[in-house]
Amino acid sequence: MRATTFGELKRSGAQASPGVKDEMRRNLLRKLAAKERLFPGILGYDDSVLPQVVNAVLSRHNMILLGLRGQAKSRLIRSLTTLLDEAIPYVAGSEIHDDPFRPLSRYSMNLLAERGDDTPIAWLTPDERYVEKLATPDVTIADIIGDVDPIRAARAGQDLGNELTMHYGLLPRAHRAIFALNELPDLAGRIQVGLFNILQEGDVQIKGYPVRLPIDVALVFTANPEDYTARGKIITPLKDRIGSEIRTHYPATVEQGVAITQQEAWTGRGGEIRVPRYLREAIEGIAFAARRDKRIDKRSGVSQRLPISALENALSNAERRSLIAHETPIVPRISDVYAALPALTGKFELEYEGEMVGGENVARDLIRAAVAETFGVYLGAADLKSVIAYFEGGGMLKLDEDASGAELLKQLGRVTGLLGHVGALAVAASDPAPLQAAAAEFILEGLYAQKKIGRSDDRGFVAVERPVETDMDLERLERLRRMKKQVN
Repeated sequence: MRATTFGELKRSGAQASPGVKDEMRRNLLRKLAAKERLFPGILGYDDSVLPQVVNAVLSRHNMILLGLRGQAKSRLIRSLTTLLDEAIPYVAGSEIHDDPFRPLSRYSMNLLAERGDDTPIAWLTPDERYVEKLATPDVTIADIIGDVDPIRAARAGQDLGNELTMHYGLLPRAHRAIFALNELPDLAGRIQVGLFNILQEGDVQIKGYPVRLPIDVALVFTANPEDYTARGKIITPLKDRIGSEIRTHYPATVEQGVAITQQEAWTGRGGEIRVPRYLREAIEGIAFAARRDKRIDKRSGVSQRLPISALENALSNAERRSLIAHETPIVPRISDVYAALPALTGKFELEYEGEMVGGENVARDLIRAAVAETFGVYLGAADLKSVIAYFEGGGMLKLDEDASGAELLKQLGRVTGLLGHVGALAVAASDPAPLQAAAAEFILEGLYAQKKIGRSDDRGFVAVERPVETDMDLERLERLRRMKKQVN
């Protein structure tokens, strides 16, 4: 049972709490010795970012995470609370959660002097010891550090210089806690200067009071690497005072990306849902293709939220179709990914060339590129000549996106040899029709993405249109050959 008064706390053998950085270090060492998993829910950083975070904590450093949007910076910072004690005592009523053995605020000092061992004690959980603020240009020193509170002074009948009239900012209120400041470069320069003391000397001074408060806090910042430069909006002396600078990154492999998306995407809709592995990889490949595409701004990045939103939206389209067709299981198809364009176009910033063709066209190109890569992985060595020959012989196939799996499978069965290749996508002939139909449709989309068959809005999948050489084309080609011969 936890103590409720200072006297009970002392009789329990409790002592002054160590600094929050020492506490995090101690608990991290214990977890490392016990080989416990650190920072649960953070994927893809085991060999890169997390070792650097561990070193920063062991070094008792304030740190900054540099990375583009959607790289789990906020989640990683919030997971630092797993390194805090289960609960710590503080003077009940204290705005800055004073340690009863080492009070800082005038309120706690007066209360302890007045009531001694009867001073009431409350307890802080790890989640309550995390304070987060998004830096914006309108943030003031009063918001972060504090200010004189004339209303409080008037109500209490106190002089403005009395410590009891202090208004504590977010930083003092994070005493004995983790204070996270997101997008640090967006903080006005004069406010950045206000952080110098807490980073170097470990104290703050609230304007108008001749008192320096030795705040016990672990500071963690985030920033975009483009802004965090000498040419950007960061003050160099502030950079110098931050102990560790850690670079985050997007998933290094499609497999890592699939694992993250599978963890984060909302796919528990009720009923039987089957999301094929090849489709997960194709959706993940969209983000990888976007990060390479020259039409997309690299400085803003392509968030991991893109494949997460795309998968959720594609699954919703499949869910709608399944409900209408009264068919189970729910299986998303590649056509459902095209239906998820609204989940893609808002996830990237376009360069001039991209603006010229439009976001939807860029997104369609990204889907095709991702399908082509995934198709190459699963069916790169497959002999699909009979399928291609079907279309080159005049065959056409226009698929109904809202057709049930059984209906679609009948249509796809007309293509010579097509259904014989679904096994390469881990689909068997005994599997439900929606799974077989999704796999067969993906094969056709892969052939189209690799330009081995064509597709039109009116006719659906068709043969690739070959350019027809006219007499004028042949004459121009011959003229170019003669010119090249004269030059040589």
